[in-house]
Amino acid sequence: MEKITCFKAYDVRGRVPDQLNEDIARRIGRAYAEVIKPRQVVVGHDIRLTSEAIKGALVAGLLEQGVDVYDIGLSGTEEIYFATSHAGMDGGIAVTASHNPKDYNGMKFVREESKPISGDTGLFDIQAIAEKNEFEPASRPGQLHTLDTSEAYIQHLLSYVDVSTLKPLKIVVDAGNGGAGRVVDLLEPHLPFEFIKLHHEPDGNFPNGVPNPLVVENRTATIAAVREHGADLGLGWDGDFDRCFFFDEHGEFIEGYYVVGLLAEAFLKRQGPARVVHDPRLVWNTIDIVEALGGEAVQSKTGHAFIKERMRLENAVYGGEMSAHHYFRDFAYCDSGMIPWLLVTALVSDAQQGLSTLVARRMAAYPCSGEINRTIENPAVVLARAEETYREQAETIEHVDGLSMVLGDWRFNLRMSNTEPVVRLNVESRGDPALMQAKTKELLALIDAT
Repeated sequence: MEKITCFKAYDVRGRVPDQLNEDIARRIGRAYAEVIKPRQVVVGHDIRLTSEAIKGALVAGLLEQGVDVYDIGLSGTEEIYFATSHAGMDGGIAVTASHNPKDYNGMKFVREESKPISGDTGLFDIQAIAEKNEFEPASRPGQLHTLDTSEAYIQHLLSYVDVSTLKPLKIVVDAGNGGAGRVVDLLEPHLPFEFIKLHHEPDGNFPNGVPNPLVVENRTATIAAVREHGADLGLGWDGDFDRCFFFDEHGEFIEGYYVVGLLAEAFLKRQGPARVVHDPRLVWNTIDIVEALGGEAVQSKTGHAFIKERMRLENAVYGGEMSAHHYFRDFAYCDSGMIPWLLVTALVSDAQQGLSTLVARRMAAYPCSGEINRTIENPAVVLARAEETYREQAETIEHVDGLSMVLGDWRFNLRMSNTEPVVRLNVESRGDPALMQAKTKELLALIDAT
C-alpha cells in the first residue's frame, strides 16, 4: 500500500508531482466521498499553475463516487467556505497551497455548513482510504455543474460595514500575484476608496516571490508605496487570501496580535458582551480588551480547524490568531482575509485617526516580540528545557499548545511546528518593552544552546 505523505494536521499540502499529483488527487476525491458521504460538493482552485489539473482529477474522483460537483472556478479558500454554506452544499474543497513554494499544491476540506475537517474529524480516514485505493464505483456517476456565488459573496462582505459612513481612504493593496486582486476589483465599485494596486494580476509563476507578508522581504514594496503615495493604510494577503496583513499610514507593519484586539473591540462595542476565541501564543492584550467590554476570552489550540470547532462550541462572535487568521460567526465561523480590512477601514473612518493611533496604546500596554522561528533538530528537548529552567519562577504553566508560562510581568509561549523541525517563540510583557526584549534574548540563547 502506497503511503501518501501530503496529509497534514488539518489539510493537504505537498510538492508536485512526487507528493501530490493527479492520481493522488483523484483518489483523495473518491476517499472524501466515502468518508463524508456528500451528495453535492463545491470545488474551486487557486492561481497556481498546477491547480486546474489537480482540481480536474479531484473532480473526476468525486464524480466516480456519484457526487454532484459544483465548480466555482478560480477562487480563494474563503469563497469555498462561503459557497458551501450559502448554497447548502454537503461539503467543499479548495485546491490551494496558500503560501507554500510554487512547486507545491494542496487541498482544504469542509463538510456541511463549512465545518472543518481535521485529523481529529475524518481527515486521516480520508488518507487511509486513499492509500488503500480500493473503491466500489457508484451506481451512477455524479454530474458536474458550474456555480457562481460571487455576487452573494460580495454582498455578504459589504454587510459588515455601513458603506455610507466610510471615508475616501487611499489604500495600497498588494495581492502578491495571488488571488486577492480579483476580489478587491469586485468590491471596488461599492466603496469610496482609492486603491493603489501592487502585484495585482494573478500569476502562478509568482514573479515577485510567493505571496506571504510574514516574510519581511515581501513587505518592502507595500511599505514603499504607502510612503510614496501618502496612503492611509496598506494591505497584503497570502496566495489564497485567507490571511490579511496590515500596514499603518507610516508604512509600519502591524503585528497580527494587535489586529485581533482591534477587531474584538469592534465586535463587542457593536454587539455587546460575547465570547471571543484566541490562540495561546500572545494573549494579554486580547483578554484585557474583551473583559473590559464585558465579554469572555476563550483560549483555543492554534490552527484553523481547532479555532473553528471551539467557536462553534462557544458560539463566539469572533476568533483571531496572531498569524493573521480572523474568524467570524456570521461567516459560518470561518476565516476571511477580506472582512478584516473592511472592518478596519470602518474603524479608521469612525475614529478619524490613523491606524497607528488606533493600535499605539495597546502596543505600549502589551509590547511583544512577534513570532520568532528557530530551526533545530529536537524541538521537544527545547520545550522541556525551557519548562525546567523557569518552573520555579512561574505563576502559571499551560500546555494548551506547546508551553505557555506566566512569570510576573512577562510571559512566553514556545511551541513546535506541526510540519517541520521548528520552534516558534512569542514573548510579551505588561508595559515594559525592555523587559520583553531582555527575556526574548534570554530565551533565544536557551534555544540556541540546546
